[in-house]
Amino acid sequence: MLKDIFREYDIRGIVGDELNQISIKAIGKELGAVMKERGVKNVSVGYDARLSAPELFDYLLSGLNTNDLEIFDIGLLATPVGYYSVFNGVFDANIMITGSHNPKEYNGFKITIGTDSFFGDDITKLGQRVCALVDSKEQIPNNTKCQKYDILSKYVDFFTQCFAHLKGFDLPFVCDCANGAAGVSLEAIIKALDLNAHILYPKPDGNFPNHHPDPSVAENLQDLKMALNSGKFALGFGFDGDGDRIAVLSKKRLIKGDELAYLYALNMKNPRVLGEVKCSQNMYEQIDKIGKTFMGKTGHSNIKKAMKELNIDMAAEVSGHIFFKERFFGFDDAVYAAMRVLELCAKGVDLDAKLDQLPKLYSTDEIKINSSDKNKFIIVEEIKNALNTADLPQILNVIDIDGVRVRFKDGWALVRASNTTPVLVTRFEANSQENLSLIQEKFTALINKISSNFKDNNE
Repeated sequence: MLKDIFREYDIRGIVGDELNQISIKAIGKELGAVMKERGVKNVSVGYDARLSAPELFDYLLSGLNTNDLEIFDIGLLATPVGYYSVFNGVFDANIMITGSHNPKEYNGFKITIGTDSFFGDDITKLGQRVCALVDSKEQIPNNTKCQKYDILSKYVDFFTQCFAHLKGFDLPFVCDCANGAAGVSLEAIIKALDLNAHILYPKPDGNFPNHHPDPSVAENLQDLKMALNSGKFALGFGFDGDGDRIAVLSKKRLIKGDELAYLYALNMKNPRVLGEVKCSQNMYEQIDKIGKTFMGKTGHSNIKKAMKELNIDMAAEVSGHIFFKERFFGFDDAVYAAMRVLELCAKGVDLDAKLDQLPKLYSTDEIKINSSDKNKFIIVEEIKNALNTADLPQILNVIDIDGVRVRFKDGWALVRASNTTPVLVTRFEANSQENLSLIQEKFTALINKISSNFKDNNE
């Protein structure tokens, strides 16, 4: 259904199905009207490597152009470059046409007005307006009027200035751009800074011929791991399709987003760091020794909002979204995150040694349990209500800002409803493998017991 593409953080759906000429023109018209209501005069529009991008771009512009806005085509770029176009004051608003790490048949829109993400209730209300317009059968004429604008050069210049101290740094590293949009800016920045890098699959190709652009999936990192195993490189960086999420590989480990946050914090004075509910207890406890941590909701829009409200220096998601406000603008940029890792190395920080010093904890990756969009939030609420009578270890506290994170003496369990897909997301962590298995087994049993009451509706 059309209304289902209007998600918590952005707009996302299957091209040719929910996303088609009629719906996209309607999105452009109604979104443009909202922007005009908020004082927007000019809008930058960019897109990632998806094959459908040119088609969506034309339809979107036709809708936007009904609102007498100045529209600027910034081209095929990583999503953070689109963010940069508004955060540095060049444009009033930005729309990035991107499917992020979704399969290639997907595409969508990430929207920024001023320096605020357009999400949550705003997207819900936009969806209602769009559905009403589509139902009205109004014909929106083709009108792809826009101006070209080179924001990439400004973005590369910014990086060159910010990381001038890295110019000529000879540490050998390898990057996998996965034929996504990150290569467009990364190649230019590496050349400008004269860095010792080898880049895999930098050319954008919406067929993603080498592997899917999702660095959170182990099989998509195999080429990066092979390069590291060759002994030629000290570090590896993997990027998602639109360049806002990073995977960092050392010779010993895949460094997760919360571990990166800890490493970055070591190079910051009195850091104020925001983590999501999936982050390791280590991140919170270790950073609290040198600064202050906060726990918040998952999702780039939620995080950007919380960063402003809490005056946060840096935020992190386990998945590799890293948001810097200290020395940056407060949005997630995987290329910028990679430069900050290189900066640590240039200062002599041994990443593996620092992580080896942390208390030993055992954790799972995200584990997804199929549910339905209709029931997933209800199930989480039922789980919360059942905690006091459930067969679980003694509960120390419960955090319910995003799903339910239950802390026990020896670890914690999390269940939350995904905001983008019909699944429940779980993660578990403990101080031993035995305790991890126990917590996971008992908490999963509770989830399955309550989910079974909704089984007919999930099928």
